[in-house]
Amino acid sequence: MVLIGAGSASFTAGLLADVLSSTVADEWTIGLVDTNPKALEVARGLAARMVAAREAPVDLMASTDRREVLPGADVVVTTIGVGGRRAWEHDVYIPRSHGVFQPVGDTVMAGGISRALRQIPPMVDIANDVHRLCPGAWFFNYANPMSAICRAICKATPARVVGLCHGVQGTLRYLCDIAGVPWSEANALYCGINHLTWITHLTHHGRSLWPRIDEALERRSVDNDNPFSWELYRAYRAFPAVLDRHVTEFFPECFPGGHYYGKTLGVDVFSMEDTIEGGDRAFERMAAQAAGREPLSDHLFERALGEHEALIDIISSLLEDSQQLFPMNVPNTAVPGIPRGFVVEMPVAATAAGCVPLSLPELPAGVLATTTEALYGVEITVDAALTGDRELFIQALLYDRCVTSRAAAASLADDLLAAHRDHLPQFA
Repeated sequence: MVLIGAGSASFTAGLLADVLSSTVADEWTIGLVDTNPKALEVARGLAARMVAAREAPVDLMASTDRREVLPGADVVVTTIGVGGRRAWEHDVYIPRSHGVFQPVGDTVMAGGISRALRQIPPMVDIANDVHRLCPGAWFFNYANPMSAICRAICKATPARVVGLCHGVQGTLRYLCDIAGVPWSEANALYCGINHLTWITHLTHHGRSLWPRIDEALERRSVDNDNPFSWELYRAYRAFPAVLDRHVTEFFPECFPGGHYYGKTLGVDVFSMEDTIEGGDRAFERMAAQAAGREPLSDHLFERALGEHEALIDIISSLLEDSQQLFPMNVPNTAVPGIPRGFVVEMPVAATAAGCVPLSLPELPAGVLATTTEALYGVEITVDAALTGDRELFIQALLYDRCVTSRAAAASLADDLLAAHRDHLPQFA
């Protein structure tokens, strides 16, 4: 397995913990790749200590050049973040200076579009290398913006990638807790764009759970928690994953100036400052553990909800042809009303023949409308990233509705392009 973007030490540690507890293979070779030598050394050191602590049959490789480790890979996983948290700060704080407030800034709105411009060109290069050096490998992406990256790879390369995220699983757990049933016993159908995926069917032993959830709403025991997601549920009779922190960004017109139920998005609710600071602190702790300055945390070996959690299970299902269903982001071939090739998040079976989407019933009109609207925005963003066309960047900002005039979009675009100049060679 080759992990590109291994400097995301928390992801690397979680994935390795899953590998160490799995029986998918008798032996593993893990190739760690990151263009940042310091981040790579932290990932390598942490991984080495984890392997030693478990005395596991795992060999480690590490390189700043992916071409050294890709040949012969069975699985390739990408988690890259071009520019790291410092670039993420620009994605959020520069739009804020233009009156655009975001709680995440990694999928849509100005921050998500800006991130896509940085992420897509190197991901296209990676995909071409995967296709050339290990064409038989399973290729999984965790980097955001998920839909835009996967769509760009499919448009610009012969590689085939599957996008993975834990958001649907987390939201299903949330709903099952409200309904009072074990998540492992529930079944669901869902479809949408990553971070706005609509759960349309939810059952327990064949019976719909929506009546139980409606009863909880009537008691007003849940609608103060993620209030906007519950408003959407009432309106569309489908529930959006992954709750307010992400979902609000798809409806910027509902939150002018970031105003969110008496608070401000990204500031005093879903604080971006806290998110960034927390990431910096976590990395420093992992660096200390990697270098042996601190003992390994027991939490490193705990299997908890996280982006890595489904990957080993998916690989197992692929190898054994158990045909288990998982939320995956794949080019559309099975959802009526959504253009073929647009990347949707939906139930997909992991089979010996590959990752095969489930054919879904026709989506409700409101769900279909919001999904296709977002996906056409992805299409504009992808074309802007692939061509380096400033006018398409401006168009993407206008289509997103986070700004309302061409002048405002152009000013915001130019400030973001200037801040990220070193990571945007296609706009030179």
